[in-house]
Amino acid sequence: MKTIEEVIEAESMVVRFSGDSGDGMQLTGMQFTDTAAFLGKDLATFPEFPAEIRAPAGTLAGVSGFQVHFGSKDIYTPGDEYDVLVAMNAAALKADLKNLKKGGIIITNTAGFDSRNLRLAEYPEGVNPLEDNSLDNYIVYKVNVSNLVKEALSGMGLSNKELERSKNMFVLGMLYWIFDQSPEYTISFIQEKFSKSQSIADANIKALKAGWNYGDTTEIFNTRFKISTSKLPAGTYRNITGNNAAVIALIAAAEKSGTPLFLGSYPITPASDILHELSRYKHMNVRTFQAEDEIAGICSAIGASYGGSLGVTTTSGPGMSLKAEAMGLAVMLEIPLVIINIQRGGPSTGLPTKTEQSDLMQALYGRHGEAPLPVVAAASPADCFEAVYDACKIAIEHMTPVIVLSDGYIANGSEPWKFPSEDQLQPIRAEFVDKPNSEEGIFFPYRRDENYVRPRVKPGTPGLEHRIGGLEKANETGNISYDPNNHELMVKLRAAKIKAVENFIPEQKLDSGNENAKVLVLTWGSTYGSAKAAMMELLEEGSDVAHVHLRFLNPLPKNLGQLLQNHKYVLIPEINDGQLIRVIRDRFLIDAVGLSKIKGLPFTTSEIKNKVTELLNSQ
Repeated sequence: MKTIEEVIEAESMVVRFSGDSGDGMQLTGMQFTDTAAFLGKDLATFPEFPAEIRAPAGTLAGVSGFQVHFGSKDIYTPGDEYDVLVAMNAAALKADLKNLKKGGIIITNTAGFDSRNLRLAEYPEGVNPLEDNSLDNYIVYKVNVSNLVKEALSGMGLSNKELERSKNMFVLGMLYWIFDQSPEYTISFIQEKFSKSQSIADANIKALKAGWNYGDTTEIFNTRFKISTSKLPAGTYRNITGNNAAVIALIAAAEKSGTPLFLGSYPITPASDILHELSRYKHMNVRTFQAEDEIAGICSAIGASYGGSLGVTTTSGPGMSLKAEAMGLAVMLEIPLVIINIQRGGPSTGLPTKTEQSDLMQALYGRHGEAPLPVVAAASPADCFEAVYDACKIAIEHMTPVIVLSDGYIANGSEPWKFPSEDQLQPIRAEFVDKPNSEEGIFFPYRRDENYVRPRVKPGTPGLEHRIGGLEKANETGNISYDPNNHELMVKLRAAKIKAVENFIPEQKLDSGNENAKVLVLTWGSTYGSAKAAMMELLEEGSDVAHVHLRFLNPLPKNLGQLLQNHKYVLIPEINDGQLIRVIRDRFLIDAVGLSKIKGLPFTTSEIKNKVTELLNSQ
């Protein structure tokens, strides 16, 4: 065994795995992430991949990346810059070098820098960045991964294609050695994943161990990094993505409310994982239906809800447009329905694998007629559980459709999640009436309680037959009514029911800072992590700042206006062209300052910090 010249103890580090779409960077990154989480590190991830199933190999458009920020401190973002860049080919290096810290580490697969790959990556003829001294400001490790894998797996009877597919495991083994992380978690994963194909399992495990041994014996690596366990609160954690957290929340809400769960959905990036994952839980009274289109998906969920289930539909922005009419039907019926929108870059097909927060206005107003709905937004991958669970509770207890806004960044990203036990979850009251609600023995389907909520009836309940449909209902009786005064009354009553939800959500609190700070940063959705990290740095520097993060976007918390009035500047960063800022200006007459980013990428910490600093320095 060689002698290690230096072991560097670091508080946190950012690693970027980058390569061709066929290089397995997403799997490699997730395995590295799961191992870091298993070993007690806090972390945040950012998967980034092309929209095409198989993008052009070796090209800039075909680069697939996975970024993980892990450490012993609290981690809120995947990191602004990388400490380590793994570049499997020339295109990966060219695409991601700009975000590598000066003095950072580059690990390359030299086989991906031949003349063909350099040409596809659009380097000038005769230019090779591994040979022209352009990388002198970095620590560069040149490893012919492809050849080393072929040598390690020789004699196993694998084809060239199968050998190529094992490159990522070799790289992962090297990284485990560099960061002093055991490969045992990944070995267990491989054995389980390829339990029906022992030869493939053996090849991947051998490649993984070969990568570790290469790091342990070669003379090119003389530095290792050691990162201590995070000081997360004591408890049992699992590493979770936003979409998986949403799945668990739906199952938990159905169990807690005592209602069957039904998902009617049509596959769409980046929401499809919820449908795929939920389909595995038939044994828990979960029913999933892959519909022929978006409209059929939501209409089937409405039917299931009418039948007594917790009806759910999932989609992204284009699908929300198609579901809009059926949302209006659910508003008119006044039945529970959860609509989960995993936002992506738009409009139209737009940027299907990139993130955006551009559907807020659609969620608030994107239906014909007066059809207000509660809107809840998740802040992080783990927070998707709380946001979806809250939405289910509101939908069931207030007899209304509810929209949940997530986005591609947090849906595909991951972080450690301290999952609750059943007794820690809020109760969800799913009440079905089984007798008339009047002294005369007559059932009035639209007679409301003190919160404007109408009774819920399971179809076929004797004596409680009533009319349903999209035509306007007469107050209390539910009969079809074209009376103008009744229509205005029903519109007002439906709006009052949604406003009454504000009595059941918590008052808004500061996330950090003090209530009279000069600059308040107001965020919603996935901007939380970047803003939180910026606030922590600014507060540590003694800056006069504060941070408020909104989960409930309609209705807004009752005390929000009072909180906002206490600050000279209110900054609203959004991954759109300014949507929440319009709501805040309209509702509270506050001249808020916007910070927009519409690049299919989340905010960096520095982008928010720089804008806050600019406001702090203004008069």
